[in-house]
Amino acid sequence: MATPVTSIPNLGPATAEGFERAGIGSAEALRALGADAAYAQWLAAGEPAHFIGYYALVMGLQGRPWNDCKGAEKDALKLRFDALKASASRNLTGIEAMLDEIGVRAPR
Repeated sequence: MATPVTSIPNLGPATAEGFERAGIGSAEALRALGADAAYAQWLAAGEPAHFIGYYALVMGLQGRPWNDCKGAEKDALKLRFDALKASASRNLTGIEAMLDEIGVRAPR
């Protein structure tokens, strides 16, 4: 039986629902993908980009509380997040690209 995504620290029901919509329905699948690939899949599914959600995922997969992310580690994660977001936005044009840039694009 699959372990729920919510068994990973920092990930609640809303995040689990987003990963389910992205095709990631278990903690095992999420761990197997790793934070960056899972978040890329999240973005590709049209789920909103949110830096705190991303680093909460990274921390959770390491068994750490979300607010443990600080300083240089947080700066490095911001660079990874920005790269993932930019990669996901490459296929958007017009108003979708603008809405994505300011973080208000509705999930697809």
